[in-house]
Amino acid sequence: MGEITNFRGETTPSGSRSMGEDEVRALITRVGERVRKARERKGIPRRVLSEISGVSPRYLAQLEAGEGNISIGLLQRVAIALDHRIEWLMTEEDPWSSEALHVAELYRSANTATRQQVMNLLRPESSQEMRAQRICLIGLRGAGKSTLGQRAGDVLNIPFVELNREIEEQSGMPVNEVMALYGQEGYRKLEAQAVSRVIQTHDTMILAVAGGIVAAPDTYTTLLNRFHTIWVKAAPTEHMERVRAQGDTRPMAGNPEAMQELKSILTSREALYEKALARLDTTGKTLDVSLRELLALIADHKFLG
Repeated sequence: MGEITNFRGETTPSGSRSMGEDEVRALITRVGERVRKARERKGIPRRVLSEISGVSPRYLAQLEAGEGNISIGLLQRVAIALDHRIEWLMTEEDPWSSEALHVAELYRSANTATRQQVMNLLRPESSQEMRAQRICLIGLRGAGKSTLGQRAGDVLNIPFVELNREIEEQSGMPVNEVMALYGQEGYRKLEAQAVSRVIQTHDTMILAVAGGIVAAPDTYTTLLNRFHTIWVKAAPTEHMERVRAQGDTRPMAGNPEAMQELKSILTSREALYEKALARLDTTGKTLDVSLRELLALIADHKFLG
């Protein structure tokens, strides 16, 4: 085997270095094409993908053109933003013509009941195994989810995650800016992705979610299936008082019917919240009392095994 000389005057056996460079170039081109096609199939402009993933538009343009040598960390961000696994972007198999992609497309377009049937067939483990030791606190703002979740996590020495903070970390902007930029639909998509991420990264945890997540059927079904859910509730007046005590006067400002609207929301969501495996009423109770009751409830239901 002969040798080749590069521009720095270095010599290597002919075929060995060039073959490696060809393989790397083919990988970069393949990844770029898949990122571009996935983005176009989802109808996401490059600017929006940049904002969701935190990767600059210039870097994304180079990547899609097969000219970027993106790091694994940045590529992972892009994969998450496109709702794909990073392996999917790198495999040599053509994903666009594969049977797996067709099945995935059918699953995404199916209703909640059909999705659950598919999951039961593909993953026939018990409900307890699916939920592992993950606990999720649901309910309206002001019930005490975040405060109790953090305190319980400290006592039990397990991670506490607030889903909105997870969304903010991934999107690189506050939730109110996410809502302003992407609207309710965009926020719900990021919310669903955040739920999937915490499931993949935590077998043991306490999660607190926004009160409106129960209005997203697919995401709420995922929570019910993959977490031991607890409805943290309170009387409407206490919900309002606690929100105001947190420094947020918006619920009452210029809206004399705010309390009636809050009661209507509670009434409309009550049937959804009641799907939780357990409930904790914090009305008229101190934080210490509510925390003791939450810890007892977790122990009684054996949510942590």
